Amino acid sequence: MAEVAEPITRYKALCIDVTDERAGQQFWSEVLGLEISGREAHRWLAGETSQQVVWINEVPEPKTVKNRVHLDVFANSVDELLALGARRLADFPHWTVMAAPDGQEFCAFVRDDPPRHRLKDVVVDSQDPERIARWWQSVLGGVLDSDPDNSWWWLDGIAGAPFESIDFVPVPEPKTAKNRVHWDVLVNDLGLLVDAGARVLRPKGGDISWHVMADPDGNEFCAFDD
Repeated sequence: MAEVAEPITRYKALCIDVTDERAGQQFWSEVLGLEISGREAHRWLAGETSQQVVWINEVPEPKTVKNRVHLDVFANSVDELLALGARRLADFPHWTVMAAPDGQEFCAFVRDDPPRHRLKDVVVDSQDPERIARWWQSVLGGVLDSDPDNSWWWLDGIAGAPFESIDFVPVPEPKTAKNRVHWDVLVNDLGLLVDAGARVLRPKGGDISWHVMADPDGNEFCAFDD
């Protein structure tokens, strides 16, 4: 296990793209154990701490490919998720692959007594999990570890993150579409983030008060001035 000395960003929030904002808010609030907060035109999902925030963003484009980033969640049962409108895609010994009503994949980990806040992990597909895991550790911090074969990598103990880890798993296919799940970070010096290898896709200004970024794998994320 290895821990980075001085991360250059801090975790801020999680974001999920959907084609129907109201339906997405209702579904994910139930799945994640969060409350719908805010006003009609400015709503988000919130928990008991300031870090337990999920933004449900309506986008015009439908989901067309398997999610490159997905969520692992705790659940009382698979039936509980089916009743909310999820679909069962595949069963594994320790988890069940599900799909939200709009097709977004997520994995359910059934527990006899799940926590109130149900988000377990954020999982990222990559052709080179070690490289991108080390990159995110360098900018976000946390403790880096891997399985015995060094094929799966994960970051535990990320300061402020309301989940156990970000997991990086091997896949053969490259990224081909915009991710429908991403996280936001706080940054003091955007230049340090760019020097580390991030790209600015859209600088803040106009109707946005944040920078749209991409990591070396092309995964989108948003950087807010700290």
